[in-house]
Amino acid sequence: MPFSQRFRLFISNLPLLSICLGIGLATLTGVILLIGASPIAVASALWNGAFGTRYNTADTIVQTIPLLLTGLGVALAFRCQLFNIGAEGQFLVGAMCATWIGTMHGVPAPLHLPLALLAGALAGAAWAAIAAAMKIYRGVQEVLSTLLLNFVALQLLAWMVRGPLQEAAKAFPQSDPLAIPARFLILIPQTRLHGGVILALIMAAVVWFYLKWTAGGFALRAVGAGAEAAEAAGIPLNRTLITAFLLSGALSGLGGAVQMCGVLYRLSEGFSPGYGYTAIAVALLANLNPLGVVPSALFFGALTVGGVAVQQRIPGVSAVVVQILQAVTLFALLGYAWAQGRKNQRTGSEE
Repeated sequence: MPFSQRFRLFISNLPLLSICLGIGLATLTGVILLIGASPIAVASALWNGAFGTRYNTADTIVQTIPLLLTGLGVALAFRCQLFNIGAEGQFLVGAMCATWIGTMHGVPAPLHLPLALLAGALAGAAWAAIAAAMKIYRGVQEVLSTLLLNFVALQLLAWMVRGPLQEAAKAFPQSDPLAIPARFLILIPQTRLHGGVILALIMAAVVWFYLKWTAGGFALRAVGAGAEAAEAAGIPLNRTLITAFLLSGALSGLGGAVQMCGVLYRLSEGFSPGYGYTAIAVALLANLNPLGVVPSALFFGALTVGGVAVQQRIPGVSAVVVQILQAVTLFALLGYAWAQGRKNQRTGSEE
């Protein structure tokens, strides 16, 4: 669809979008008032906590990076009508394998970081391949298999930090710190902003280019639009499904590796607050557009960082309010999509 036509369609749907967002905003305002807080004070604390200082802004971007990479993985799978709910598990195994490489001795310094990132991506792809094999050869729905594999990854992480990857001192269930050459450079002094943000933005552009301009991306989108029609047109269905699984898992595993090499530097239990689950909301908010995942991930990253400030600065308001904000935003946009679809059905217009 040409840009001019897209712009006219957006303008025509703007009143409907405004109504849905207005309903969402009114709902959120009511919730904040019910708990006895000021909506203006909450909004101010949220904004200042996320973007009020250079450090806060950098921290928001740091929180955005894992959401961006896992969101790209989820969006790519969903475009192929594969409901990968296992980004969290793929994120965890990616971090584990990156830690394994990052704590190894004798690795040439220039290769240490690239090898750690590659190990994380391959581990995520291998973890997703389990669900792919179960779907293709045994008919197991990927929603079930990928979700359950998340819990397997959690138990694997608990074993790794108490066994093969536990620190040499054996004092705590955690790994040794990553070697310095296996870490990203800090881009802004006195902040946590690291070079992984550049890699994440590059991956967003790569995924967009792959889906839009390559034969493999076309096959993936065609299968997502209609698997039977795509197969009838000569597109190899199983190969396309496997490719989508592997690429989705690799992106999520890379997210875990980047988080380990850029922020944490040491593997431990509970290091992920659920990036892989939030990634589903990130992908849906972006309408499964790889470039749209960038602002969507930034939005959720800002809510995460700003939510801490809200909890600290406003008595009686917990971080749950931020989760409510995320839910209300998604419901408002999903309501808009549903209303737009009904409108298109009545008018017979193109989606």
